[in-house]
Formats: sequence, C-alpha cells, structure tokens
Amino acid sequence: MTDNARARKLADRIQVVVAETLDRRIKDPRLGFVTITDARVTGDLREATVFYTVYGDDEERAASAAALESAKGVLRSEVGRQTGVRFTPTLAFVPDALPDNARTIEDLLDKARAKDAEVREVSTGKTYAAGADPYRKDDEDADHTDNTDGAAAE
Repeated sequence: MTDNARARKLADRIQVVVAETLDRRIKDPRLGFVTITDARVTGDLREATVFYTVYGDDEERAASAAALESAKGVLRSEVGRQTGVRFTPTLAFVPDALPDNARTIEDLLDKARAKDAEVREVSTGKTYAAGADPYRKDDEDADHTDNTDGAAAE
C-alpha cells in the first residue's frame, strides 16, 4: 500500500534539500537563477519529480536545464544522505509551467480590462432602450398581491 503522507513528507524534504544543495554546492556557471517550486514522489517512493523555474530568456533556461541534468548525481546522493531512506529516489527535473500559465492569465485579464473600458466609454451618455427601469415596481403591485400564498387579491 502507498502512504501518501510519507510520500508528501519525502517530497517536501527533497524540495528543500535540492534547493539548498543548488545554492551551496553546485557551482556550474550554466546554472542561472533557479527556483525549486515543487517536488512530487511516486507512491512507492522510487521516483521524484522536481519542478523548477528559471529567471531569464530561453537560452538561460536551456543552459540551466543542462546544468541540472549534469548535477543530478550529486543532488541524488545529497538527497539520499539527508533523507535516510532505504532507496534514494531517482530525480527528474521538469520546468514548471506555472509562470507561463500566470502570464497567459494576466494577458487575458488585460484584454478583459481593455474591453470593459471600451464598453464603458461607448456607454457613457447613453440611455436605456425601455427607460431607466423597465420593471414593475412593488408599490404598483401592492393592491394585486396582498395574499401571502401568492394568489391575486379580489
């Protein structure tokens, strides 16, 4: 059986260990400004997926990905040393899509704001087609609906 709580704890620990090791021990010049955003471990604790983001352009992202792949052995041995599990999980580094998704959402929100401003500008000074309030008022209906069951008064 899988113990999801244990897998989650191990994933959290792996995230911290990888981030600290990248900060302190890995001196690869290709490694840019990398942030470890998340880690997930399979139920059998054999494989870990580490999600990361890199600040910079596509060239810096590619260089950082290559640096992470070359440092995978050092990172895995450090994870094994600090976690103390019987079998050290293999590490797979995956670029996190969260910043790209957030950028897409921000672009869509900017377009929606622009459309709202356009509609607001067009509607300035306009009047409603059926008057200011086309709906029947309560005081006009007061003599027709005095019963509590909703039936019309006679």
